[in-house]
Amino acid sequence: MDKYLAPSRYINFEDPRILSLARSLAKNCSNENDIVKKCFEYVRDEIKHSSDFKLNPITCKASDVLLHKTGYCYAKSHLLAALLRANDIPAGLCYQRLSVGDSGDAPYCLHGLNAVYLRDHGWYRIDARGNKNGVNAQFSLPREQLAFPIQSKNERDLPEIWAEPLDIIIKILEKYETYDQVLNNLPDIRLINSNL
Repeated sequence: MDKYLAPSRYINFEDPRILSLARSLAKNCSNENDIVKKCFEYVRDEIKHSSDFKLNPITCKASDVLLHKTGYCYAKSHLLAALLRANDIPAGLCYQRLSVGDSGDAPYCLHGLNAVYLRDHGWYRIDARGNKNGVNAQFSLPREQLAFPIQSKNERDLPEIWAEPLDIIIKILEKYETYDQVLNNLPDIRLINSNL
């Protein structure tokens, strides 16, 4: 579990602002689940999704997401992991491969979310990308309620739980400067045993 509790370049919870927010969110919480819910709802509701709100700059590090109060799903997952790890709760990064147009058809892109390890439940996925019309992600144990369902054979819930962001995600977030540049170059991967 150590790697899911460690600070890193992108999940940089040693930043004083992140530590302060993490402590503030955990204050008055009676248990681990309450802390997770408060951190999740903060990132979901207080950090604006870059594309939904047409916001710049493009953020990647957790501290930059908090500073600018905006990020793509990937960056928001970095901040959520940082807040959870700062509260000594193991957190990782997960990805889905989804249709860009919500039709189930090509083109496809990766979508970033989190998994948190809960002592009484095990690994549980949460998606703080931000709710909007047609998107209603919640922390609703024991059932997962993610932002997007899998709708076609070429979409996937990727099973891995990563301690660090995928390189392809970092390259996109660090290469482009505006939300529309990222939107036009969303990262994707080829599926194993797929002819895509």
